[in-house]
Amino acid sequence: MSDYLDGLNDIQHQAVTDINGPVLVVAGPGSGKTRVLTYRIAYLIQQGVNPRSILALTFTNKAAHEMKGRIEKVVGTTANMVWAGTFHSIFARLLRVDAPLIGYPSNFTIYDTDDAKSLINTIVKDLGLDKNTYAAGNILSRISGAKSQIITAEEYVSNATLRDQDAVVGLPHFAEIYKRYAARMKKAGAMDFDDLLLQLYILLNDFPEVLDKYRRRFAYVLVDEFQDTNTLQYGIIKKLVKYNGSKYNVCVVGDDAQSIYAFRGATIENILNFETDFPMLKTYKLEQNYRSIDTIVQAANEVISHNRKQIKKTIWTDRAEGPGINLLRALNDNEEAKRVVDAILEQKNRIHLRNSEIAILYRTNAQSRIFEEYLRRYNISYRVYGGMSFYQRKEVKDLLAYFKLSANPYDDESLKRIINFPRRGIGDATIEGLRQIAVDNDISMWDVLQSDIPQVKSKKAVTDFTKMIQVFIKKLTELNAYDLAMMIARQSGVLDEYKKENSIDALARVENLNALLDGVKEFVENDEATPDEDTTSDKSLATYLQTIMLLTDADKESQDSEVVTLMSVHSAKGLEFKSVFVTGVEEKLFPSWMSYDVPDGIEEERRLFYVAITRAETHLTLSYANSRYRFGKLTYCEPSRFLDELSMIKTQLHAVPQSSAQQLSGVSGNFRPVKMLEKKNLVVDGVDFKVSPPDMVKEGAKVLHLKFGEGIVKKVEGGAGNRVATIYFKDVDDPERRIMLKFAKLQVLS
Repeated sequence: MSDYLDGLNDIQHQAVTDINGPVLVVAGPGSGKTRVLTYRIAYLIQQGVNPRSILALTFTNKAAHEMKGRIEKVVGTTANMVWAGTFHSIFARLLRVDAPLIGYPSNFTIYDTDDAKSLINTIVKDLGLDKNTYAAGNILSRISGAKSQIITAEEYVSNATLRDQDAVVGLPHFAEIYKRYAARMKKAGAMDFDDLLLQLYILLNDFPEVLDKYRRRFAYVLVDEFQDTNTLQYGIIKKLVKYNGSKYNVCVVGDDAQSIYAFRGATIENILNFETDFPMLKTYKLEQNYRSIDTIVQAANEVISHNRKQIKKTIWTDRAEGPGINLLRALNDNEEAKRVVDAILEQKNRIHLRNSEIAILYRTNAQSRIFEEYLRRYNISYRVYGGMSFYQRKEVKDLLAYFKLSANPYDDESLKRIINFPRRGIGDATIEGLRQIAVDNDISMWDVLQSDIPQVKSKKAVTDFTKMIQVFIKKLTELNAYDLAMMIARQSGVLDEYKKENSIDALARVENLNALLDGVKEFVENDEATPDEDTTSDKSLATYLQTIMLLTDADKESQDSEVVTLMSVHSAKGLEFKSVFVTGVEEKLFPSWMSYDVPDGIEEERRLFYVAITRAETHLTLSYANSRYRFGKLTYCEPSRFLDELSMIKTQLHAVPQSSAQQLSGVSGNFRPVKMLEKKNLVVDGVDFKVSPPDMVKEGAKVLHLKFGEGIVKKVEGGAGNRVATIYFKDVDDPERRIMLKFAKLQVLS
């Protein structure tokens, strides 16, 4: 029965079999954390502990199911008797029994996020407050934050300091909203997700007999991913296990170096100060990494050593050193994506990695756009893990619908999508009426809008919408793609619609919209020509749409398991791949600019970087761009401070020589040697830059380019309006560039 223990190392074995008293298992990445947790529960059962007296708390249903499955393989179906599940599912189960004691029915309703936002909007309206100032998403986030700190609505209202802070940020009525929200939720017999925790805490705090019941029931409490707990979750755990006469049979498993959810209320202090709450604590450090090669493990150790707040440990592995860490330095984000995909092709062809063994990680979801585009161009199957493909995201589709309608007003599907987004008082009945008129007369809905439509309740709103689209259509031939795209984004109200909610989700949506607009800007300002490119193409919004729609037509999520995975670093936690690309490793991106003014913000970003690099088993590639478009402006990017913290990058920088890459049979793409890490600014200061007329660009001329720096014109070919210059730029990795003079930004120096 105990054969399963034979596969454990010494520390793992101790962590599994030392079942009495408080235990902290500090589990480094790839150290067998899940095995230790599940085997510990199995061992408890084998030692005669009643499985019904074991409480195991996780953060995901997937983790809970996997846990039960592994336990069952050892002890059989008795594993199903263990109280194993997420915090929310287990606590909801407990609340169903005793909810009447705190004024809720046993069959209370659970409100999802949309339900909660709807109630907040109603309250804001009832109070006569501005819905933009008191945006539902932001208010719900603040309520959630208060609950995670165990601050009830009543306590919030009576706390003058908190109310003063609300006034400073322009939300003086937040406390009243929170109070009414809590009251109406209770009246409706409903709880939101945070209430499932807060109300249980209140129940255990106010009714000692209930608390005593669960203390007697749960003889052993285990918590997975303890570093991700917030104050409220830990508060409940302490109530269950910390009391006079307790045997303190609590085991928490986690890694302080992977605490990355502060934005959700998680506090690293829980794991750092666990020994303070439980002085008899026994700590086991799982330091052997079974996932990664030594080079990656040592890099991870080196990075995290710069954090002040941590439990000291040294991760090690007996896996051979293997390949070094690759660093890709690109001129801009477009080139970064191309070089990453080139490298993927090389790994697939030279060392025969499968798509499923490769992952591209990024700090923000908005970064996925350019990588998706290049993967499609190279016909490499991919999936966006934990989210939608860039061009399938709602906010992106909303703005694209405006673009498409402006280029083709007879696109009924786009029209229906945006005629009342943002909301302008055009109801479903009106939209259906317009559609029916179009069907009955065999015309488009746009034709209906431009005709003398019958009197409808929202006729003015319909007329205003029509006039706005007419302006966009008129500007289609007058403005380039970017100028018109910005005009549409602003005048349509789409940007403001997502900006007004100051929530995490809303900020991500705004980032995606800006990424789309930056893509348009890049399209307009790209003056390079390739041999297979139509050099006479214009820079209109219609042409841009044609370009991206050719890509997005193939944007069907592959059902094939053999796909390259794209994901944010947050989504990658707990996963592993043979080859990992960590992209956008730049200041203000990774670490995020939002972390600069937050206490310990950089330390959290460093933990996030630690998580990113430890996803890799054998091949790790870091990449950054010297410049990228942000908010429509080409900006210079500094390499991340985290790169400076990796000394081995400077001495163990590896790249496939160009000659080797060229010899690879069947490999497409441009493989270039990677240069040593250097903080070289290749972006020209535009203050004194003056664009010269295209006819001044001649063979032998010395020119200056905003992105590529100084160059010598080697050749000029093509007729008037269609001239292409071949220019040698000495300071870039790929020095010979073909520039379309029609769109060129060149200053002739001599």
